[in-house]
Amino acid sequence: MKISNETKIGALTAIAITILILGYSFLKGNDIFSSSNRFYAVYKSVDGLSVSKPVLVNGFPIGRISNMKLLPDGRTIVELKVEQEYKVPSNTLAKLVSTDLLGSKAIVFEYGNSNTFAEDKDTLRANIQGSLAQSLQPIQMKAENLITKLDSSLASINRILNPEFQRNVDRSFLSIANSLQTLEGATKKIDALIGSQTTHINSILSNTDAVSVNLKTSTEHLTGITTNFDKISNDVANSNLKQTLENANKAVTDLQVAISKINSDKGSIGLLINDDKLYKNLNNASKNLDNLFIDIKAHPKNYVSFSVFGGKKK
Repeated sequence: MKISNETKIGALTAIAITILILGYSFLKGNDIFSSSNRFYAVYKSVDGLSVSKPVLVNGFPIGRISNMKLLPDGRTIVELKVEQEYKVPSNTLAKLVSTDLLGSKAIVFEYGNSNTFAEDKDTLRANIQGSLAQSLQPIQMKAENLITKLDSSLASINRILNPEFQRNVDRSFLSIANSLQTLEGATKKIDALIGSQTTHINSILSNTDAVSVNLKTSTEHLTGITTNFDKISNDVANSNLKQTLENANKAVTDLQVAISKINSDKGSIGLLINDDKLYKNLNNASKNLDNLFIDIKAHPKNYVSFSVFGGKKK
């Protein structure tokens, strides 16, 4: 069957009108193909808010504004359509907030902690947050004051930066450049010196390591000596030093008594030392004994005689 052009044009016109109606409804916040719950919120001011603005939860869209109506007392009641899959606690706060610096508004749900959920056509608590422009007014005033002060500072700098000052600045930068160049040359010399003395530096470091090892060894010896001193000190402390001193004092006393006796005329040693008669007698006896030995050596036959064949004694 052949379809006429008129039928085709009529069908396309109907489809276009349907799409137009659906698009208009969508822009108004009415989604025909999805089921949703309707909630209401009342605000004193809805500046910047319009139909089809989103309903957000932590930045995620869960619905749209479907209708707005002015009440006799000057407040505005706003109808919110939220998809049925999203459960809204009954104590949720519907906050009117700014989304940009131009004053655009949206509804943001702050979920409450209630265990019951709001039903279709319930009225939620409402609140209005100040716009970003209002929040930025103090910052704007401070920025303006800062710009004014900066303008005054720049004017002062322009007055200071006269040609003479600029020449002085140029000379200063030239001096700084010369100083940096000199410093660079000195750094190169130091690098060359360090490079040439690397062997000596390594030797010094090796000697330092050897000294450290020796110090460690000496420390161990000193530790042993200290331990020995501690042991000697403990031995002295543990010994009967008092008894030893008493015995020494007694021995010194006995020695003094013996020396006193020797110095006196009592006893053989005392007489020998103090009486010269005994010394003279001993000296005479010693001389007589020497004479006897000399005579015996000179005339042995006068004192001793013997015969191999048993002869007579004289």
